[in-house]
Amino acid sequence: MSDSATGLTLHPPDGGSFRFDPGALCLELLLTGGPGPLARFEVLDTPAGLLDWVAASRLAPPGLRLPPVGEADLAAVREVRDALHGLTAARAHDRALAAADLAVVNAAAAGPPLAVRMTAAGQRAWAPGASVAGLVSTIARDAIDLFTGPYAAAGRIRECGAHDCALLFVDTSRPGRRRWCAMERCGNRHKVRTHRARTQSEGEG
Repeated sequence: MSDSATGLTLHPPDGGSFRFDPGALCLELLLTGGPGPLARFEVLDTPAGLLDWVAASRLAPPGLRLPPVGEADLAAVREVRDALHGLTAARAHDRALAAADLAVVNAAAAGPPLAVRMTAAGQRAWAPGASVAGLVSTIARDAIDLFTGPYAAAGRIRECGAHDCALLFVDTSRPGRRRWCAMERCGNRHKVRTHRARTQSEGEG
């Protein structure tokens, strides 16, 4: 599970933008769309959408180059993403993990992951031969690390506490009291609503 970056910039339909850190590479993939109502956010229907996500994600080292991406590649990434969404939502709400979703992630993780190498300058770089299958395996292994690691045991895989937000994240903070996808987004909106309600109550009192 990688934590070398601080998340992605999201642009919600109601305008504006905010930084959201779901806490793990595998959970960043959930931001590309998904099943059901999440389909309206789909970006993995084109090679450019996948490549843009790779460039923006916490995948390290940066600069991963993939061969031409085909429809079968995109379908494979979407399948793993949708399974991960099911598993993460289930864990966040203390439900049993679906066998079908587990099978998809485990099958993806069984393949060889992306490989890194060391350059003459002593830097990490991606080894030649990177593929979408390797990317999918790397993401699936990150998910297994997350779901079998200390954060899962501590119940820190959560859904944003706002009634109108379904973003999923793992709370990697030391105190473990994170409630919102981002304080600047749902946390701030909660503060505003609480303040208005208190002001109205005081005015009526």
